[in-house]
Amino acid sequence: MRSPSLPQPAVSRLGIKLFAIILAVNVAISGLVFLAVSRSLDQGFIEYLDQTQTRRAETLAEGLGEEWASRGDWQWLRQSPRAWHRLVRHQLWPGDSPPPEGIERRLGDPKDFVLHDASGLPVIGLPPDDDEQAATLRWLPIESDGQQVGMLGYRPPQQLMARMDRIFLTRQQRNLSIIVASLGLASLLLAGGLSWWLGRRTRGMAQATRRLTEGDYSTRLEERGRDELSSLAHDFNVLAATLEASREARNRWVSDIAHELRTPLAVLRGEIEAMQDGIRSLDQDNLHSLAQEVGQLERLVADLRLLSQSDAGALEVQLAPLNLAESLASRLDEAGGWLEDNDIRLEHEIGGPAWIRGDTQRLRQLWNNLIDNTCAYTSAPGRLRVRLARHPGQVKVTWEDSAPGVPEAELPRLTERLYRVEGSRNRASGGSGLGLSIATALARAHGARMEASPSPLGGLCWTLTFPAIEDHPFREHAA
Repeated sequence: MRSPSLPQPAVSRLGIKLFAIILAVNVAISGLVFLAVSRSLDQGFIEYLDQTQTRRAETLAEGLGEEWASRGDWQWLRQSPRAWHRLVRHQLWPGDSPPPEGIERRLGDPKDFVLHDASGLPVIGLPPDDDEQAATLRWLPIESDGQQVGMLGYRPPQQLMARMDRIFLTRQQRNLSIIVASLGLASLLLAGGLSWWLGRRTRGMAQATRRLTEGDYSTRLEERGRDELSSLAHDFNVLAATLEASREARNRWVSDIAHELRTPLAVLRGEIEAMQDGIRSLDQDNLHSLAQEVGQLERLVADLRLLSQSDAGALEVQLAPLNLAESLASRLDEAGGWLEDNDIRLEHEIGGPAWIRGDTQRLRQLWNNLIDNTCAYTSAPGRLRVRLARHPGQVKVTWEDSAPGVPEAELPRLTERLYRVEGSRNRASGGSGLGLSIATALARAHGARMEASPSPLGGLCWTLTFPAIEDHPFREHAA
């Protein structure tokens, strides 16, 4: 019984978390970029202004030295402040070129320069008792013919910028704020779109997974694109198809086992009732018939037990160095009479020793199942050709019989339990349908591969590939 599906939220929690994470990361990055660029712009611009102001002060100091050399004193500047303005502008912007606008012009303002004579008395600028403002100025000596004739003071750019309300930096930071805000908006849209897209796909996967756990193995996800989510959807669909096939195989397995058990039980019940009713006598022949049916049931139960142990990984196999060539040749020699009784001619090509790690009894069981399959499905007169060959790192056994063959489309299903090519359940056409499944399980327990293909003789070819080991040091004793 399926449990009711829980309602899924309209908004994916994963999408919300992803949205919050992406948005937070982008906001943090934008903020750090703003602070870093703003600080770099601030410091860089101040350094640029400082260098510009220093160069202009040095140029003005050289010009003042030349004026001293031609005039011999500073009295002409004390008497005419306008001459100071003309001198500053002439020294900083020679010729007829007009002064630049904005910050560049503000750095060349004559009011930002102070001139003192050689004794420290002000010529232009601050009064002598204004020590606090004088301490904030930077001073350059004015020399003429190697003699200091005065001092030129100028304001550092920091004071100018503070006084100008930092117009330029404010404007640049405003522009940077607009850029950061635009980046934040773009991040918001990106985070929202990405979280919605990913949340929608993961929510669909969550719903499909829930339906799968409830037993709806027909659930499939749409595979779009070639990203990791598409690969995950593909793997999910493969898992759902595998579970669906496993359920169908389990149902078919239970039905087939019930049929296989019902047949000998029905025969036993019929014979016992016939003896009870006096239709058949209780003699050795009838008891022998009952024993055969009981034996058939025992073999079927033993086969089922072996397969269940193989599925659970609990199949008892005692692996030890073993000569596969000797094991195969010995069993074929013993089965020679049995094959002759079924009008099957045996041909074998088994070379020298071929050492593997194997279990003698389990390998004997493997050869028995292959011989049973050949006798059951090979038309008389028939042929069986067995070859063993050594290859680097492996030993290959080829088991070929004559007609009838098997359609190639049916080859992959031959090792399925209780599967028969002809589709009937007539026990006269073979055993219980478990022999090849058991043979495959026994081969797998030895680390071997067992593959089916059409036989050149017209029937079926089984190729068993065992991992080889180096020749055992006691092979002469084993032989």
